[in-house]
Amino acid sequence: MDTKELLKKVRKIEIKTRRLSNNIFGGEYHSSFKGRGMTFSEVREYQFGDDVRNIDWNVTARYNEPFVKVFEEERELTMMLVVDVSGSELFGSREQFKKEVITEIAATLAFSATQNNDKIGLLLFSDQMELFIPPKKGRSHVLRIIRELLEFKPKGKDTNLAEALKYVSNVIKKKAIIFVLSDFLVDDYRQTLKIISGKHDVTGIRVYDEREESIPNVGLVQMLDRESGELIMVNTGSKSVRRSYEAYFKEREDYFRESFSKSGAGMLSTRVGESYVKKLLGYFKTRG
Repeated sequence: MDTKELLKKVRKIEIKTRRLSNNIFGGEYHSSFKGRGMTFSEVREYQFGDDVRNIDWNVTARYNEPFVKVFEEERELTMMLVVDVSGSELFGSREQFKKEVITEIAATLAFSATQNNDKIGLLLFSDQMELFIPPKKGRSHVLRIIRELLEFKPKGKDTNLAEALKYVSNVIKKKAIIFVLSDFLVDDYRQTLKIISGKHDVTGIRVYDEREESIPNVGLVQMLDRESGELIMVNTGSKSVRRSYEAYFKEREDYFRESFSKSGAGMLSTRVGESYVKKLLGYFKTRG
């Protein structure tokens, strides 16, 4: 991808996802993820309806009129986007790969955080830690994150989610909002997730393709395993093969749901081609 094409893609994603974050998610994100408490802002004259518990008695006595203390939410939260860039994300049976949907969701979340003056960081992982961008504020920082999501070429093809979670826990010391975006086609992360969820506010966003749920009977098909790079012949005409394929997907789905549920973390799943907007909005509303 040359620079001109890359900038065009970044701009296209910015326009789409920024509109979503401004019009839909900004307020929902704010109410879903609270700041660290309230901090004193100013003193002003009492108005009808003000909470009498906020009356500043010293100022009231000095001016012989009621004055109240005004407090503001102390935000400055940190959001970490932990994004799976392993080979399996380059799969798609529709007009988009899983990777493209994950990029759009990550961009929407990042702009929602920026709108609320929060910091955003990024970790790209496969079976190794591919790229870490420390949390910072601002539009230019978000655009850098989108560029990396679009053009980064990972060294690894496999997935090690447990190590990615450990890495984030080690580098982010204060409590953060962590979104893990992956297809979660692994089953080695339950214990690590439980530990990190005790320290941070974690949400898993699972993106999958309908052809990962089941395969049609189309006879003998050559398939490429994106993670191992191996070409294999699959007899889709065999009922047992199709059942095994569906069982594998269901096992990973159940592991995802049970792991996040038992660890107290949030979760949502969206299929390529579905409206992730509705899924995200519904998730934020249940939290708020």
